[in-house]
Amino acid sequence: MAPRKKKPESTPQPELGFDSSAPREAETEKSTRKASFSPVARRIRTESNIIRQKILLGDKPSMKFPVRSLANVNYNPKSGHFVLKGKKKERTLTVNTVKTFAQTLKMMSLSKELVETDDIATKREAYYVSKNWGEARFKEQPESDTVMEDVEAFFSVNREQLGFVPEEKGGDVAGRLVVIDHDRDTGEELRIDCTRFGSGAYSIPISVEDLKFETDAQFILCIETAGMFQRLVKHNYWKNSNCILISLGGVPTRACRRFVRRLADSHGLPVYVFVDGDPYGYSNIYRTLKVGSGNAAHLNEYFCVPQAHMLGITPQDIIDYQLPTHPLKDVDIKRAKDALKNDPFVLHYRSWQLALQQMIKMGVRAEQQALAKHGLNYVIEEYLPQKLANVGRFLP
Repeated sequence: MAPRKKKPESTPQPELGFDSSAPREAETEKSTRKASFSPVARRIRTESNIIRQKILLGDKPSMKFPVRSLANVNYNPKSGHFVLKGKKKERTLTVNTVKTFAQTLKMMSLSKELVETDDIATKREAYYVSKNWGEARFKEQPESDTVMEDVEAFFSVNREQLGFVPEEKGGDVAGRLVVIDHDRDTGEELRIDCTRFGSGAYSIPISVEDLKFETDAQFILCIETAGMFQRLVKHNYWKNSNCILISLGGVPTRACRRFVRRLADSHGLPVYVFVDGDPYGYSNIYRTLKVGSGNAAHLNEYFCVPQAHMLGITPQDIIDYQLPTHPLKDVDIKRAKDALKNDPFVLHYRSWQLALQQMIKMGVRAEQQALAKHGLNYVIEEYLPQKLANVGRFLP
């Protein structure tokens, strides 16, 4: 392929190149010293000192965190993502909160150590590290994850900047795209051609900020299920349709959302999303990709894809393509009704309200793979071409 080079991006790029004759120890010391003066490490020290001074003065220290829920967000159609309303919760050091307060400080300390040593810890590893915290240790990982998210929100940074990374990978990519990365040890440029993975695919890394892209693709197609992604890859759908395929693997990770956003922004590419026809696919997968989540509203500006549009499976697709269905479960109905009542994104778009109301009335849901009723490759030969011929009808 002969990809066109992208226009320059405003995203700061890593400092490349170093004196290869210098001792590795000196380079490591320089890196550690640089990390210790990073904005995140500096802010952790500053906030910790404020808390320490209040304790020494006999005052009760406190920390304020934004309330992370749909009830505390608005949908801003101009920016294209959820934004916080401003409600905050305050955690004050008292007899009743001493354990949670201590856990928060210990998590901040762990983050400072990771940042200063240029290291990382998975969310699961952070949970196990707490087993050395005595009475402040976490009993279960959900407790650890909640405190980690509180610290993230407190400093208004993402967890990767704090040194914490998710367990799951970011997603898979195939198609007309060259990803430009760099060797961590030498700084050498690495050109990764996503058309040359055979039956496999390029895996999105946990950090994508320093990646560059070259492509001549016409659009990005994000796919919920790995099975459907594999079918499109096996039959070179990306080649015939001149596109980039991205497997979301369910609810897309932050790395996946950021990758899609940066790629789409850098080349002005439209983004189409292909998910199962059910409330989970709409409210949890598609909506999270497009506008973000209530839980991470303090970061949605960076981890959303406002230009995304819903290709299918829509409730109307179930009728038009006579798809096999399954009855909606109670949890599906509840999720759809909650979205109609409480989701700011759904409340903004009449077309989404009508789609969810139609699904509830129909009482059924359909999977992507239901298209196989008409033939294994019906999705490639008929469904996708027909849908892409009418992108103006896609749900927003």
